[in-house]
Amino acid sequence: MRVELQRLQEAGLLQNVSREGDGKTWSGKSASLQLCPMYPPQSLLSRHAPCRKNCACRGPTHRRSRHPAPGPGPSSKPAGHGAGTNWHQDNAYFQIPDPLQGTAMWTAVHDATVANGTIRVIPGSYRVEYEHSRDPFSDHHIRCYPPEDEAVAIELPAGGVAFFACGVARATGANNTDCDRAGILHHFVNGAMKEKPWRKRKPGENPWLSGPRASGGEREYGQRVSGTWHMEVKRLLQMAVIMSGG
Repeated sequence: MRVELQRLQEAGLLQNVSREGDGKTWSGKSASLQLCPMYPPQSLLSRHAPCRKNCACRGPTHRRSRHPAPGPGPSSKPAGHGAGTNWHQDNAYFQIPDPLQGTAMWTAVHDATVANGTIRVIPGSYRVEYEHSRDPFSDHHIRCYPPEDEAVAIELPAGGVAFFACGVARATGANNTDCDRAGILHHFVNGAMKEKPWRKRKPGENPWLSGPRASGGEREYGQRVSGTWHMEVKRLLQMAVIMSGG
């Protein structure tokens, strides 16, 4: 994941979404680098991740991966000036009828600690639909104002994963340490749930992962990606060695 993140950054595909407080002016003091959207051709590795068996088996039987608008994906918080992501509920983007029918998977690319702004959640907050408004410190995010004193920080080693319902309020903090911190986000939603009618999906954007309509990605991508995660990782690492001249 770190190799892929570095490749995306060197290719100029990670954009700083931090703003100065007016929602428009680029921030010269902090940075939150994101890839939106995260799907091919930008990142084949991200396409393979949700099709892994240990991801697809989570939650309701009939589900497909879905992603909020605007798209999610890798989020890198650079050392010393990484900007956090303000409080929000993912279901404020999805607006599915039951927030427990959507699951978020947050993967730590580097060790995620309180010091470098790891993810925080408010247990049980899926029961409350907080009012959201435009986040002036981002070029596209929305935010809410839940009771932060009830928040719990989730510290994870690199490669560690946190799962939580799409209705759970979450946020990350600033990274003022001398090491980068990044996370990758995927969402999985019960296929029977309906999103906001204006949210139109592009072909292949949200593959069915389980149930009778699942094809291992073949229907959506034209090739089977289920069960190929390790091969894709190996290919990516070999490419990195070649590019480095090793």
